[in-house]
Amino acid sequence: MTRLVRPDAVLVQAVIAGALSFAHLHDLAEAAGQDGWKAWAYPVSVDLLLVAAWHRLRSLRDAGEPSRSAWSWFAVALAASLGANVATAGLLDLRDVPDWLRILVAGWPALAFLGGTLLVHRPTTTSAPDPEPEPVVERETEPDVQAAPVPALPSPAPTVTAPPALVAHAQKIAADHRTRTGSDIDTETLRARLGVPPSLVEAIAAQLA
Repeated sequence: MTRLVRPDAVLVQAVIAGALSFAHLHDLAEAAGQDGWKAWAYPVSVDLLLVAAWHRLRSLRDAGEPSRSAWSWFAVALAASLGANVATAGLLDLRDVPDWLRILVAGWPALAFLGGTLLVHRPTTTSAPDPEPEPVVERETEPDVQAAPVPALPSPAPTVTAPPALVAHAQKIAADHRTRTGSDIDTETLRARLGVPPSLVEAIAAQLA
């Protein structure tokens, strides 16, 4: 069974809009002094730059890279296309085109060539692969025939001095312990009762002896 070909409304609209824009650009270029085939080449140049900028913009966005340059050239091509459509709407006398517009139309080929070259030949930045680690080669260590180093002597421990008030309090604790148990208090019990570090309790115990 033969399927009926139904026209796509969006495609038809795009063809109509493209044809009108193409004609407006041709009329403006012809009015600005570009006659013959040159007037027909201007619409193609503008539309190609617009498509190239949009394609480059999509590629940069998909790669997660900055797309400011592509946006700039897309805006330039859109301004050229939109400006031609507005200029041919009766706001500009095409029989007497101003000199500044003639200059813009004459300089467009160089600008379009520069934009197209930058859009096509600007490579995307890719992250370089991580370098492979170099293999580790174990080497046999030769015995050291030199004299063994002399070990450093340990430095003497600093002298800890117990405050007199703490010593007097320890004496009361030791006397109370002797009264209750009949024996002298040991260092660990004294440290637990006083809540002091071991170095300090040694100095206190030496004064209790």
